[in-house]
Amino acid sequence: MSFTIAVAGKGGTGKTTLSSLVIGHFLRKGKTPVFAVDADANVNLNEQLGVDVEQTIGGMREDLKNSISANEIPAGMPKETYIEYLLQDTLVESTGFDLLVMGRPEGPGCYCYANNMLRRYIDVLAKNYPYVVIDNEAGMEHLSRRTTQKIDLLLLVSEPTPIGIMTAARIRDLAKEMEISVKQVGLIINKVNGQLPGSLIEEAKGYGLDVLGTVPADNTVVDYILSHIPAMQLPEGSPAARAVDDILGKLGI
Repeated sequence: MSFTIAVAGKGGTGKTTLSSLVIGHFLRKGKTPVFAVDADANVNLNEQLGVDVEQTIGGMREDLKNSISANEIPAGMPKETYIEYLLQDTLVESTGFDLLVMGRPEGPGCYCYANNMLRRYIDVLAKNYPYVVIDNEAGMEHLSRRTTQKIDLLLLVSEPTPIGIMTAARIRDLAKEMEISVKQVGLIINKVNGQLPGSLIEEAKGYGLDVLGTVPADNTVVDYILSHIPAMQLPEGSPAARAVDDILGKLGI
């Protein structure tokens, strides 16, 4: 049974970097393989993981829709088998993890059949991995439509500001409205300089958010990004990587 972690937060909070550090945590602990899903339309998780992407689910879905409309599915091949073939071809395989990139949203027209089949096969695919990490876009609609609707741990990422914490609370509330099954929700406050002000902890408590921990502002992360080095390759002793290890370790993950 897979343990699914979804990472969400408004733009600029560092959720993609955090997602890559979570994946790096599992690789360092030998908890592999990891199924990584980039569910943000602004595709860049692959850069933080150090792999190239040639095809996305968005592009595959367009091809599938056109093939179905034009009756171009290979003769004698059921639609379900054809979809599974296309999905496997979209998967990026790497050492310790595989990556699936959702990509662009739907274009005009009906995608109900394609979306339903994709969700089914992604769920089946995810069961082959002990851990699933989803880098989600801020609104979470992408998560509900195209990937799993079952989350074991929703990590909300905020910068150390009241607005960031308020936005995290709104994302949590949106997940509830969309009836996404979430077992546990926790807040991680990222890019913290020095000690976190107690007022921000009280702010989070006021929204009913459980602060799992903080990740310090780490110059090594900035240097890696500027040098186009994947954040997942941060040394284990770097402040950011160590903080993520500590947070997940306290959760028994």
